[in-house]
Amino acid sequence: MPAPLSLRIKERYMARRSGGLSQQVAADAVGISVRSAQRIDRGELQPEGQQQQPGRRWRTRADPLADVWDTVLVPMLEKAPQLEPQTLLLHLEQIRPGEEWFRRKRTLQRRVEQWRALYGPGQEVMFLQEHRAGVLGISDFTLIKGAPITIAGQVLEHRLFHFRLPYSGWCHVAVIHGGESFVALSEALQNALALCGGVPAEHRTDSLSACFRNRDGSYAGDYTSRYRELCAHLGVIATRNNRGIAHENGAIEGPHRHWKYRLEQQLIQRGSRDFATETDYRQLVAQVSASLNNRAEVEGKLAIERLHLQPLPVERFADYEPLVVRVRSTSTIEVRSVTYSVPSRLIGQQLTVHLRHDRLDLFLRSQFVETLPRLHRQAGQIGPLRRIDFRHMIESLRRKPRALLRAQLQADLLPGENWRQLWRQLLAALPPDEAAKVMVDALHVAARTDDLVDVERYLRRQLRRSELSLTALRDHYGLRPPRGLAALPQLDIPEHTLSSYDELLDLSPQPAGAGSGSAIAVETVETAPVPQPVAGGRAAGHSRWLESSQLPLCAGGAGTPAAASSPSAAAVA
Repeated sequence: MPAPLSLRIKERYMARRSGGLSQQVAADAVGISVRSAQRIDRGELQPEGQQQQPGRRWRTRADPLADVWDTVLVPMLEKAPQLEPQTLLLHLEQIRPGEEWFRRKRTLQRRVEQWRALYGPGQEVMFLQEHRAGVLGISDFTLIKGAPITIAGQVLEHRLFHFRLPYSGWCHVAVIHGGESFVALSEALQNALALCGGVPAEHRTDSLSACFRNRDGSYAGDYTSRYRELCAHLGVIATRNNRGIAHENGAIEGPHRHWKYRLEQQLIQRGSRDFATETDYRQLVAQVSASLNNRAEVEGKLAIERLHLQPLPVERFADYEPLVVRVRSTSTIEVRSVTYSVPSRLIGQQLTVHLRHDRLDLFLRSQFVETLPRLHRQAGQIGPLRRIDFRHMIESLRRKPRALLRAQLQADLLPGENWRQLWRQLLAALPPDEAAKVMVDALHVAARTDDLVDVERYLRRQLRRSELSLTALRDHYGLRPPRGLAALPQLDIPEHTLSSYDELLDLSPQPAGAGSGSAIAVETVETAPVPQPVAGGRAAGHSRWLESSQLPLCAGGAGTPAAASSPSAAAVA
């Protein structure tokens, strides 16, 4: 029976109908449907106050699951209540083929849902927690899904460390390289505590392998030694949620989504996910956290919470892993199966490395040397992993540029794909030795001016003009030859004729009539000192006399000229 309409509505409707309005317009004027207006016009208005008859309680069609529900499906649900309706439907198609069970899917879903509500096992209950000031600090690592963040076009493989004080809602987020390591947790956690101004009584995480051994059974003694020492240094109690139960850390899991939503909105507003430097990206992350922390309710509660926080330790806990390495003759070191180049002056030295999640700090006998960005092997990456800076080796390479031709680190010495492509063009345009010298000198200029782009553009421009040479490159940038290789003068040495040697030996032909005797009188020659020019450090044009003892040794004895073997001794010229 139709729903009742009040008499007042009928009167208002009839008044508008008598005024000449149509049925549709009059119904809209009093706020009723066209069907109700039709009932009023037909006189089918239900008297006000009359109750609608209760709905039917009987079945209008046969139960489509009557044959299988009690005998087949209910025993299966009692044995395994987690079975889904789709699984039960597939089972029915196997045991009773030929029936159109797929048409009864929705009926089966409603029946299973009702059975679980009446007879199924109890479900997990969520217990809302009440947080008190200064008691709990909770941290977790999270990933940014969707399009990646890029730095100068290169994908930044990273994750975020999120620390939060549940009472006040204050948070700190840091960019982390690599995995969920202990050094990343130690550094980011101590930075967060320094920013909030104190230490809570309890620090809670999930089952991080960097903090817990995750043994089966009791949690007693399950902490790693380094995490136990960190908690003792900070004066906090370490707790964690049950493995695989993420909602137990709901005070951080929910804020993950809110924080990343704000970051995504900032990236959309920015119009790009590419940043010039990683510092720019870190600044955006800090801005998102500041927008949450600067709210009035957060600042008010944080002021109260700071009154209950423990003071910070006087000294900072070591947030790095110390390692000792020796610099090889190749001016490289190896850390965690990754090869790094270091300045060549450190070859043979033993260095102390402070290994952090994003960098390596190098020390030589407690003296800081240099900081190197750390490389992490990505999933599926094969082959050697190296970080080679040509600036560390360019001076030595410039003294022997041909070593670049077959160097094992050739691809790593060239700074980027553009330079590798330029190297291939140089090899095609110049002889190999000349190409190596040009490339090494160009890298030397780039290291000296700290401008890789300008030097590369110059080389490409000269290549297009076919004007590139080692001399042109050195003249353009005012380069001198490498140290130890002084510039040699261009010498023009004429070729001597054979007759000049005859004149030197005085063996030119004798004039006719000089005599034809069988014996030729030979004048004896005194062995006086013979003037001979000697090359040395003296000024040009000066010479000294050679003593007889300094003449070439003969068979007569050491240091003495050999006696004449016959009266016809040869003259010494």
